[in-house]
Amino acid sequence: MLKKGNKLYSILTGSCPKCHGESMYVDKNPYNLGKVFSMHERCSQCDTKYKIEPSFFYGAMYVSYGLGIAFAVAAFVISRLFLGLGLMTSFFTIIGTLVFFMPVIMRLSRNIWINFFIKYERSSSEN
Repeated sequence: MLKKGNKLYSILTGSCPKCHGESMYVDKNPYNLGKVFSMHERCSQCDTKYKIEPSFFYGAMYVSYGLGIAFAVAAFVISRLFLGLGLMTSFFTIIGTLVFFMPVIMRLSRNIWINFFIKYERSSSEN
């Protein structure tokens, strides 16, 4: 089970990597495409600054590439091996999967990237 204090909790929920107290994003729904990148400047609970330096999240592009490959491989395996679809149909399934999950991949990559640099710190009220 995902609990606060676990990196996976912060990554999957998009919560503050330091306190896990609130969402880093203005809108929690990644499919609100106008606000997919809109983040709070700081956490209202622990005052952690999310954009550690200018262009901090450019590094998330590398994580996004890896996630995209993982989603593409999963789509291929499911469509080709499990469903027995043809090669071209599997190719279009990969494209459809990447387009459909792109907002989720972008958010996950940012969440993973920031969790590389900020460690969870239990607050004194949690003890």
